[in-house]
Amino acid sequence: MEATSPLQRDNQIPQSSPKPSKKSFVTSLMEAAALRTPSFKEDTYFLSHLKNFEKKALQELKDHLMFAHGPDSMWGIPLLENADDRADVILLKFLRARDFRVQDSLTMLLKCLAWRKEFGADAVLEEDLGFKELEGVVAYMHGCDRAGHPVCYNAYGIFKDKEMYERIFGDNEKLKKFLRWRVQVLESGIKLLHFKPGGVNSIIQVTDLKDMPKRELREASNHILSLFQDNYPEMVARKIFINVPWYFTLLYSMFSPFLTQRTKSKFVISKEGNAAETLYKFIRPEYVPVQYGGLSRPGDVLNGPPKPASEFTVKGGEKVNIQIEGIEVGATITWEIVVGGWELEYSAEFVPNAEGSYTIAVEKERRIAANEEAIHNSYTAGEAGKMVLSVDNTASRKRNVAAYRYVVRNSATLVD
Repeated sequence: MEATSPLQRDNQIPQSSPKPSKKSFVTSLMEAAALRTPSFKEDTYFLSHLKNFEKKALQELKDHLMFAHGPDSMWGIPLLENADDRADVILLKFLRARDFRVQDSLTMLLKCLAWRKEFGADAVLEEDLGFKELEGVVAYMHGCDRAGHPVCYNAYGIFKDKEMYERIFGDNEKLKKFLRWRVQVLESGIKLLHFKPGGVNSIIQVTDLKDMPKRELREASNHILSLFQDNYPEMVARKIFINVPWYFTLLYSMFSPFLTQRTKSKFVISKEGNAAETLYKFIRPEYVPVQYGGLSRPGDVLNGPPKPASEFTVKGGEKVNIQIEGIEVGATITWEIVVGGWELEYSAEFVPNAEGSYTIAVEKERRIAANEEAIHNSYTAGEAGKMVLSVDNTASRKRNVAAYRYVVRNSATLVD
């Protein structure tokens, strides 16, 4: 028998309409920012999609590069190889970064080539820079978004610890070494790109601003921003900021008029507590790290594509039951479930099919804190029946995004 898992919603409590209230200053600014920043439409890099002046600029850039510099390569791709459309993708990135002004694009490209040689960027992936404690914490590639873009996560809250800060940024040599490591992380993401028309040609950046010591990290942040802007044009398809404090939103509102529409359209700003809801819009929950309300744990992506999760929404005043049926005698069911920003009741019980059998409380009802990660559990059935996972949000008006996945291992089959 095949397991099924329909969602059932019950115990819905009628709610009176809330009284109109004034929007918070932060909410107003974020909504204003959203109005000014339409969704970014990524370029395909097909030559047939280019306007005539863009095609002309591309050819002129090639001609100028040959005259001023000669053949060279970037990320192992020859830049003046006419038969290689990967070169066009790279050159178009520099052109778009300078609004197709050929001379400005050439200057940027030549400076980038010189920097890569001086910095040794092509060899940085082979180096052990000794930042094991920062891997998977401060900056790391993890999974992909719904369109296949590799995702780079950044979180600098760890540096609020003064001892940690001094150990990493205590002097100029330490700062240089950290910057080299940060370039190494970015280069590992670029290695995953296709550099093909119609392919995946950029990454997604997710930056967690929680507890970030902005003053202390100002110098490092400026160096990173300068390095990336000067040498990695159009490499980021979207910049998602999560756990955003009020002052960041204020600063964004102040500087927004000075940003290009193209740059602003890549920004997504999410205040603290909305990380899961924001990330789910762009990244499937099986790829979202558990600390941000997803189902992905460190090392999961190294074992191949993860098992897809089912997404659902828990509305305010609502209880949702997930029923997984078709569980045979001796079968083991393993499940994971997460609700972004929990703060609600959760329980799991096994309901036997046989009349007169007692329902077994596998996990007694308990309130799950907002910062708790995904629940992972398993149960071996002593008789045939179904598993019921319940999330109870009847005491709240807040809507939550949620996801779950499961595997049932019967004696002869695997059902998922």
